[in-house]
Amino acid sequence: MARILSIDYGKKRTGIAVTDPLQIIAGGLATVSTSTLFEFLTDYVAREPVERLVVGKPMQPNGQPSENLQRVEQFVNRWRKAKPEIPVDYYDERFTSVLAHRAMLDGGLRKKARQDKALVDEISATIILQDYLRSKS
Repeated sequence: MARILSIDYGKKRTGIAVTDPLQIIAGGLATVSTSTLFEFLTDYVAREPVERLVVGKPMQPNGQPSENLQRVEQFVNRWRKAKPEIPVDYYDERFTSVLAHRAMLDGGLRKKARQDKALVDEISATIILQDYLRSKS
């Protein structure tokens, strides 16, 4: 089986998570500068088989699209043109940052570690992927 990869797309940074080859466990992979995201993912899928890309769909709590949705859609359209063999699914990412902070608190991370926005992005991508896997089982 191939991996499933998820991204929590941000204006400056993007968190990335990936499953194991059996698609059982989701784990954080990296946080990269959004300006280098496409190249990072292209390199990753050249080395590892990836079945699908799951992209967090940024929505406001009231269900309306957030301001970041347009940037996310531009990235997804670019990806679909370049890598049509790797399908993309959107997954609602509302509250993932809140859940990431909660996971950091529950995990006992010190305040300085909890302020690491790159770590929050990576954990958010992991939460998106875990929820996606749960919804498919």
